Amino acid sequence: MNADVLLNAYIDLNILLLAGTLLWFAARKALARSSLGRAYRPQLRLLNGMTVLLAASPLLILAFTRFVIAHPPNFSDMLVSQYLQGNVSMSAGTFEATLGLREDAVRGLTSLQPLWAQALAAAFAAGALICLAHVAVSVFRLRQNLAGAFIWKRIGRVQLMVSDDIRVAYSTRGPFCRYVVLPTQLLNDPRDLRLTIAHELQHFRQRDIECEFLLEMLRPLLFWNPAFYLWRREVRLLREFACDQALMARPSFDVRSYCECLIRACAHAARSPALFMRRSPAVALVDRRETRRGASLQRRIIAVTAVQPQGPNSLGWGAVSLAMTGVVLATAMLLQRPSDWSHDRIMLSTIVNLERMATRNNAPELAVSALNGGFAVPSQ
Repeated sequence: MNADVLLNAYIDLNILLLAGTLLWFAARKALARSSLGRAYRPQLRLLNGMTVLLAASPLLILAFTRFVIAHPPNFSDMLVSQYLQGNVSMSAGTFEATLGLREDAVRGLTSLQPLWAQALAAAFAAGALICLAHVAVSVFRLRQNLAGAFIWKRIGRVQLMVSDDIRVAYSTRGPFCRYVVLPTQLLNDPRDLRLTIAHELQHFRQRDIECEFLLEMLRPLLFWNPAFYLWRREVRLLREFACDQALMARPSFDVRSYCECLIRACAHAARSPALFMRRSPAVALVDRRETRRGASLQRRIIAVTAVQPQGPNSLGWGAVSLAMTGVVLATAMLLQRPSDWSHDRIMLSTIVNLERMATRNNAPELAVSALNGGFAVPSQ
């Protein structure tokens, strides 16, 4: 596969992530005004599905353009059409140069001839290596902690483990087994122990660990994109809301005891800054936000104690999911590169050449009005 194809796919991924983030915030704002606004479990399923779709969309579109339609409709051709209809107030040369900015950038980055391309490639490589090192250290710490813990109980393929090195429970998984790691002091409080185990097992049911794996894999590629961190924050926040809400839906579940358990977990976490040496990929009962900013824990408790939604409303969520999927795939298709020589592009190239001729010839009688499509012929 050509380097420019891979680079264009990477650029598409970043643009799609930005577009998907804006789409999600718009959708969340609209959902907040409806009965779907407090249904966090369907929202999490939608967001996790969108995460997978955004990550796979460049490959999906690449396969689509190779095996189905080689040159689908795209933004570039649409802009050229609007320009030829006189809806864009810009000189033809400037317009063509603007359209070619991405191609010029891709050409420079693949050849690494310009100085700016070399600097950008070096900065990206350094940032990616730092992120890879950070992920590697996090995985090492996770494996080290699992190796130092001892097995307390087994529930099918889930191993309940106890560790002296942590203060807050977390869950993770390997290729075949799943692990819930509990702090040793939690064994002295049977009520909090039962609530914590129920919470961590719910993360497995929601596939939260797998989604965290995907986000960690994407981080070295998207570390420079602010949309990635906004998206990850939304996923992590929603997964806790959805997990809490799933537990609240169980009969005879004590909401007060669960909220008190969350508060105690945050208090234990805040006592030791070393607690939050990053271990990844894992999902904890509470995270940094809830110890650094009380508003995060407050939002979580409000979500737990609020009136829970009634009924699955599959039709409404199906419509929302279909609409968001369609917008993402349509955007991915419109980002594709245009065909080399369409009729509109030949006309644009002709206008650009006429403009250049007019610029080189200063005599009024040879002036060319490219936008009007004709020559000013000198009078006899």
